[in-house]
Amino acid sequence: MSKQLTHEFLVENGLILFETIIGSQAYGTQTPTSDVDKKFVYILPMDYILGTGYVEQINVNKDYTGWELRRFLELMETNNPTVLELLNSPEDCIISKHPLFDLILAHKEDFITKLCKNSFGGYARQQIVKAKGLNKKQNWEKDKVTRKDLLDFCYVIQGDKSIPWRAWNANKYDEKFVGAVNIPNARDTYALFYDSVAEMLHSENTDEELRETYKEALRKAGKSMGMGYKGLINTGHEDEDGKINYGISNQLRLSSVPKGEKVIATIVYNKDGYSEHCKDYKEYQEWLENRNEARYVETQEHGQRIDGKNMMHCMRLIRMATEIGQGKGIQVRREDREYLLSIRRGELDLDKLIEEADNAIKNMDEVFDNSTLPDRVPKGLVNALLVTIRREFYDLPISATTLEKRL
Repeated sequence: MSKQLTHEFLVENGLILFETIIGSQAYGTQTPTSDVDKKFVYILPMDYILGTGYVEQINVNKDYTGWELRRFLELMETNNPTVLELLNSPEDCIISKHPLFDLILAHKEDFITKLCKNSFGGYARQQIVKAKGLNKKQNWEKDKVTRKDLLDFCYVIQGDKSIPWRAWNANKYDEKFVGAVNIPNARDTYALFYDSVAEMLHSENTDEELRETYKEALRKAGKSMGMGYKGLINTGHEDEDGKINYGISNQLRLSSVPKGEKVIATIVYNKDGYSEHCKDYKEYQEWLENRNEARYVETQEHGQRIDGKNMMHCMRLIRMATEIGQGKGIQVRREDREYLLSIRRGELDLDKLIEEADNAIKNMDEVFDNSTLPDRVPKGLVNALLVTIRREFYDLPISATTLEKRL
């Protein structure tokens, strides 16, 4: 067992039982940019079975995976969509087939049960949930969501109303010269004061020559150059791309204010709302960075951007599950390929598509409720196939209980 178990090793030693192309190439929904996904079933050398070196799966790369015979049959028993599709591969997709694999193919209909409602349909439901989540993010993108700072979550209390700080202020007060003080026993509530002297001396809105004149006059009079308020927020610093980094703090800056100063406003800061915005914005930026751009398409009439591949496979799974429930078997090569490709190209509105998928799932549920398919794979089938194929492959004596008798 010292030899590394690789696909090349399996091929060289005749351990591949079945290998095929799956995915869009098998469905007939491939595009010029589609990957070629391949799956295979292998049988381990006997030493791996008798010893502790059992390897149930080999990943050549993300698009090229294989299962050991036992693991493959276990997945078959659960009606795993990928392995059932593999078992029903179109002839032009099959790369190689060992004669012993015909024993499994001869019983492929026995593996089609009502479990497909949850294996195929359940995965389709997950895709709809994912699509709805993506739709939310696409709407963020469509609405040109921009990074907000903490002042967007501050509100001036005025009578029985709360007014957004920036709407109330309307550039009347420069935030750099505002001093904030906690109001005792009032969570996230602050009294604001303004340093008009500092504004006069330091504001860029005042002519520089006039500012110097004011400073000189105060120096001669021996008066203070302002209250030294810290401003409302730390606006951060520019990053290497010239964008402001707002991740300095989620707190208002507090100042020391002498007694007797006049309050200009009382504000409430929605700190929880700001924290939630920061979290959402970070998730959105990560999503923008990590998404597979090639999968996203513009819908022709509505300008939405959708993950066309995701929604195409969602509808394919629902339709395949419905066909299975109707007793039509597993139809991998799709006759409805043009409809599916229209989804991938973004020719259907996402909201209507999600509504159509929801209705199709309801129909699928009704079909399975009335289906004559068995509830589960026949008891003992997996074990009988596994024992029979291993005995044949390893050239072991066939027991008196043959596959036929086991069934």
